[in-house]
Amino acid sequence: MTGGKPRASLSLDLDNKWSYLKTHGDAGWDKLPTYLPTVVPRVLKLLADHKLTITWFIVGQDAALDHHADTLRSITAAGHEVGNHSFHHEPWLHLYSREQIHDELSRTEDAIEKATGVRPTGFRGPGYSASEAVLEVLLERGYRFDASTFPTYLGPLARAYYFMTAKLSPEEKKKRAKLFGTIADGHRPLKPYRWETARGRLLEIPVTTLPLAKVPIHLSYLLYLGRFSRFAARNYFRTAMAFCRWAHVEPSILLHPLDFLGADDDGDLSFFPAMDRPANWKLELAAEVFDGLARHFQVLPMGRYAATLEGVKLPVRQPDFVRKS
Repeated sequence: MTGGKPRASLSLDLDNKWSYLKTHGDAGWDKLPTYLPTVVPRVLKLLADHKLTITWFIVGQDAALDHHADTLRSITAAGHEVGNHSFHHEPWLHLYSREQIHDELSRTEDAIEKATGVRPTGFRGPGYSASEAVLEVLLERGYRFDASTFPTYLGPLARAYYFMTAKLSPEEKKKRAKLFGTIADGHRPLKPYRWETARGRLLEIPVTTLPLAKVPIHLSYLLYLGRFSRFAARNYFRTAMAFCRWAHVEPSILLHPLDFLGADDDGDLSFFPAMDRPANWKLELAAEVFDGLARHFQVLPMGRYAATLEGVKLPVRQPDFVRKS
């Protein structure tokens, strides 16, 4: 702690335009359209204005493209951490074989290191997808933490919204059947713990949801609520942070690129909540969230937060993921 403040961690899943289109089942994703040259400098400036450093979970396919190298290197040049967000960004990682998981992680590690100069040691699965095999491979590859769990009961509702707006075949829907998790995920803890696997123990840092209710509190949901009432969005976040302090939960807050892009930047992603609002409207609310988070917490990137838990006795859990099907 610094100045008596509890800690919090902050991260951004650097999903690109093509990865959203791919998950949504839209044509043209395989041409790998990108908004990274727009969104990365914009987020870096906002973070610098608030004197915050965070963890950026990078997709390997993006890091492997030479035209993204300068953009991605600007992240580590600004003092931020990088993490592994898989190579192909397929939220059915739980269907992968062990060999496929090794390949997915290895290719991403190499690409991120080449682009940014840093090799990642933290992981978040796309669409919160994970499995016991993923945890074991992470340990085998020397990862320090996983951040793929999202303890909420609303995962199936988010998935239903995606399916309503997506153009997916029955086979594609089957692959995405666990996208955003299941109702059972809501029973998982909010506080960090260690997974017990055949390969050892791995630190898990869950994405924080509202204590007790387990409803999402990350920025995308606040922006969606803000479409109806900015006052309600602000007070919802303030209440969530108060609940976290009351429950002694050190929040891990998640960001997405579309939290910082508006309809004036890209009109192809209207299926994503709040993409009908201009970028400045989103940036104003994001700035308020950053101010509120920093007011009550010492905000750290996830790797630095994980380091504070080394040697700390944490609860131990057996993996409870749905088996491959």
